[in-house]
Amino acid sequence: MSVRRVMGIETEYGISVPGQPGANAMVSSSQVVNAYHHATAARARRARWDFEEENPLRDARGFDLSRDVADASQLTDEDLGLANVILTNGARLYVDHAHPEYSGPECTNPLAATLWDKAGERVMEEAAAHASAMPGSPAIQLYKNNTDNKGASYGCHENYLMSRATPFGEIVRHLTPFFVTRQVFCGAGRVGIGADGRQDGFQISQRADFFEVEVGLETTLKRPIINTRDEPHADPERYRRLHVIIGDANMSEIATYLKLGTTALVLSMIEDRFISADLGIDGPVAQLRAVSHDPSCRHLIPMRDGRRLTAIQVQMEYLELARKYVQDRYGPDVDDLTADVLARWESVLTRLAEDPMRLAGELDWVTKLQLAEGYRARDGIGWSHPRLQLVDLQYSDVRAGRGLYNRLVAAGRFGRLLEEDEVRRAVTEPPEDTRAYFRGRCLQKYPDAVAAASWDSVIFDLPGHESLQRVPTLDPLRGTRAHVGDLIDRCATAAELVMALTGK
Repeated sequence: MSVRRVMGIETEYGISVPGQPGANAMVSSSQVVNAYHHATAARARRARWDFEEENPLRDARGFDLSRDVADASQLTDEDLGLANVILTNGARLYVDHAHPEYSGPECTNPLAATLWDKAGERVMEEAAAHASAMPGSPAIQLYKNNTDNKGASYGCHENYLMSRATPFGEIVRHLTPFFVTRQVFCGAGRVGIGADGRQDGFQISQRADFFEVEVGLETTLKRPIINTRDEPHADPERYRRLHVIIGDANMSEIATYLKLGTTALVLSMIEDRFISADLGIDGPVAQLRAVSHDPSCRHLIPMRDGRRLTAIQVQMEYLELARKYVQDRYGPDVDDLTADVLARWESVLTRLAEDPMRLAGELDWVTKLQLAEGYRARDGIGWSHPRLQLVDLQYSDVRAGRGLYNRLVAAGRFGRLLEEDEVRRAVTEPPEDTRAYFRGRCLQKYPDAVAAASWDSVIFDLPGHESLQRVPTLDPLRGTRAHVGDLIDRCATAAELVMALTGK
């Protein structure tokens, strides 16, 4: 394996109604989602999300959590009647409790997943603008961040398809040290220390202070470093979906790409039983926070083998293992994406070890720290000054003309991997090499015939049929353009398509 595997990102966005601190976030989030639907597909039937095949209480450790003891936030298989839209790019835009969430379509590599994640920012920018423009509606602002700095956190979750044959204990053993330390290149940066941000200072990760346990099923309470939700959205005999809740929401394309690419490489090494070294950390939850609280990246982590290493040094060990793994498996025939991830990983770690500030304009936390330090030096202010909290928030504003990240990009002061034209295309067009293509194209071509959809099915309401017609899409690598593109082009109606696929 390489960095190529089925993967995707789902992000809850921070929401604010300026001048209305008591505004109901769930209502405002619904306005955002509904406004986007009305602006982009008002005349089309709104396909509902199909919850039938979801099981969020199945635990990878071999049991199902009882619904009687589960927190309400875990019951993601219940249709609460909240705003929910399935997009033509294969993504899902919906209300997750108090936040609008964009769940990107399935992709097969880190660059594609980064592309459709960035497209989600454009969707959210447009959705908030439409909601704010509705008669009688207040202005609504969205932020791609992870905390309100008042004690609440919301997630940016990664998903990776893995072999079911890989023992979950091995995943926990080898991923925990990696997750504790990868924040040095994929942290979003945060002004304030502690869950409520009251302690003065700056830290690398927005999410680190909200994690309490090493392993668990929760996502909002007692958050674990390794989440055990076992909901593959694919053939459960062959696959598991690793649901990663520990990442920050990144504006930087480089950080997102590295977050996904390096994790995919580590997962490949775990699946192939390549990692024999024990990189275990003593007290990983405490060390997760300690690493985040030290932007100098010099904090020494106590390892179980007696060594004391910085987070960068731990990452260097993973990098060296990955280089050996790729050389062993591919030699000179390594694909370009895998080679690029390895090269960028090494370059970023090397410069972080020399001076983290060398990564300004590439990594979110470093850039945000540079901006904050500039204000501190210019105005002689401390970390508790409200202006720095505002810089933190404005960095993640999704509006092109207002967000500090977006303004840096426009000024040529922040590196990109993507062209804006391809980002705009990804707002409406699905990936061509996963089942997201089938889902997205059906919504594009037969919007009034699609009654519902989910990650693993599309359900049609066809004339002459007494019952709805479900087309399973259990294999994430079927339903691609190569498989069904010509067929969809030929079929003028959904009835023709379903007849061709099922004979019914």
